Amino acid sequence: MRIIVAPVGIVRPVRIMRSHEYANRLPEAKEWHSRPSRMIFWELSSVIRYLHVMVRVLDLEKSIAFYELLGLQETRRMENEKGRFTLVFMAPPGQPECPVELTYNWDGDAGLPSDSRHFGHLAYEVDDIYKTCAMLQDRGIVINRPPRDGHMAFVRSPDNVSIELLQKGDALPVREPWASQESIGHW
Repeated sequence: MRIIVAPVGIVRPVRIMRSHEYANRLPEAKEWHSRPSRMIFWELSSVIRYLHVMVRVLDLEKSIAFYELLGLQETRRMENEKGRFTLVFMAPPGQPECPVELTYNWDGDAGLPSDSRHFGHLAYEVDDIYKTCAMLQDRGIVINRPPRDGHMAFVRSPDNVSIELLQKGDALPVREPWASQESIGHW
């Protein structure tokens, strides 16, 4: 049996356990128990594992260059002659288990770039939100949602995929020029 901790509403519980029931069964439960957020513990008979997020791209080289600016590295590539497509997997250094799969159709894709809001977004944690945004902006990337709060920013890839950048740990102190910048377009 495996017990996990998750915010209420994320998955359907098999068995809801009260705090006094889990305190001795799960060492890390004491940390969660002391937090004010409402948590529930689930007993699972099977585990699901993250594999990747796939996004279709119009210009493979331009998209690879964009994700490299974010710090991702190519971890593998697959060319499929029969299907006439290329798959490029890119992941943060030291995190090959968290890739984004760039799918490039050799014959093009008339639907790209579209708004892609139905997709949602990719999210990456960064060591310094201000330095990351400044570096991207210096290289011509529009910061659609500036990090006004020292915690969160959004940019878009060449294929209009929304990318959320989150400050590692606590938010940084609010500072200019970011604090007074307005959002640009959709994010």
